[in-house]
Amino acid sequence: MKTIRDVNVKGKVVLVRTDFNVPIEDGKITDDLRIRASLPTLEYLRENGAKKIIVISHLGRPEGKDKTLSLEPAAKALSKMISNVAFVDDVSGPDVEEAVSKMPKGGILLLQNLRFFAGEEKNSSEFIREIVDSTGAEIFVQDGFAVIHRAHASTSAIAEFLPVYAGLLLEKEITNLEKVMKNPAKPLLLILGGSKVDDKKPLIDAFSGAADKIAVGGKIAADGYPASEKVYVAEDFDEDESGAKLDIGPVATGEIAGYVANAKTIIWNGVLGKVEDPAYATASTIIAEEIGKKHDIVSVICGGDTTGFVENLMAEKPELKYSLVSTGGGAALEFLSGKTLPGLECVEQ
Repeated sequence: MKTIRDVNVKGKVVLVRTDFNVPIEDGKITDDLRIRASLPTLEYLRENGAKKIIVISHLGRPEGKDKTLSLEPAAKALSKMISNVAFVDDVSGPDVEEAVSKMPKGGILLLQNLRFFAGEEKNSSEFIREIVDSTGAEIFVQDGFAVIHRAHASTSAIAEFLPVYAGLLLEKEITNLEKVMKNPAKPLLLILGGSKVDDKKPLIDAFSGAADKIAVGGKIAADGYPASEKVYVAEDFDEDESGAKLDIGPVATGEIAGYVANAKTIIWNGVLGKVEDPAYATASTIIAEEIGKKHDIVSVICGGDTTGFVENLMAEKPELKYSLVSTGGGAALEFLSGKTLPGLECVEQ
């Protein structure tokens, strides 16, 4: 696939789809991972002479224009990371045209939440055409990895109007995911946790042949996931006073840590316990640290709860390193499961 390295952006107006779907409480962003993940692409465009950079994204699942899901807090957060950032409370029309006309060279303008408008999720060509016309965009950069499994206007219909190139985040995600799918270094270990086994089934089916070992923890293990010669299921658990199994126990943790020690490729999807309670985050912490200490392997962390947990741990222990802490739970799962992703299909080949 072609990336922004394959196109001359100098003097161009570039439209960039990012994923700023960040958690917000009382108007404040509680985790800015996805905003920080957009910086390499935005900085590359600016350093290589892009005239204007227009950023589009979504936040949450609003029904109409929900002020609590405005992207203005994301613009404020981004402005603390990179200079010359502005925000406009619309995605097309006179206000956007005026805001674009006032942009300095190399400036960044974030438009309002795409999902305030029905045309986004309806994959409306007319909706995205109005954005292109209002911004004067000449090139489209797809960098919202977390949404490329959706056929929306900003992931699919956009290709009718502009050439589409991958941003650096999208490139990083796909490159690392392909490493674990195509001729991965052996042994390959798949670690599964979380609560819904149905969510994991496509991943299990995709890697049942390639994986040397599948280790299962979390609620799906507590609920009795079937073990086999290849599939290890946690055999002991830490329980609360009522007897609820809220973390895997020391025997299971040690067993999985042993698999980690021998693995050359690791995919981890789903935390191993109720990690929001520190008392039941022990196993996930130990396994995350064991993986993060192995800098000579390919390690992919995916799934919202798992990536959030690992990101928080990395903030405390920056020495931990992973090949990829994916920004897209559903997109990563579908890509690893071999499904076609509409947003990836329209990137220039």
